[in-house]
Amino acid sequence: MKDLNYYMNLNYKIEITPDRDEGGYVLSCPELDGCVTCADDLREGLALLEDAKKCWFEACIESGAEIPEPLNIDDYSGQFKLRIPKSLHRELAQKSKQEGISMNQYCVYLLSRGTSKQ
Repeated sequence: MKDLNYYMNLNYKIEITPDRDEGGYVLSCPELDGCVTCADDLREGLALLEDAKKCWFEACIESGAEIPEPLNIDDYSGQFKLRIPKSLHRELAQKSKQEGISMNQYCVYLLSRGTSKQ
């Protein structure tokens, strides 16, 4: 059975955002919904986040809730197949030709622009 020590030793992603209103930083583990803390400096914030993760894991273990494991980039190939209407295929092909790049590169560009807005 996976215990607290097991989860504490996993490598979860950490997001650090400057708190423009209050000063300091907001730190979170996005894979652990609601695992968030705030601190005046990063060193303190990282220590507080470790404590927040411990409390988060303890609450899940106590209640029997599922604990997600960290996402691993190696689990993704970077490829997927997509079926699109012929008219969209034509439009993408024409636009990529105008830009002087492959349609694959053009689609990656469009996707990256769209995901950066979230």
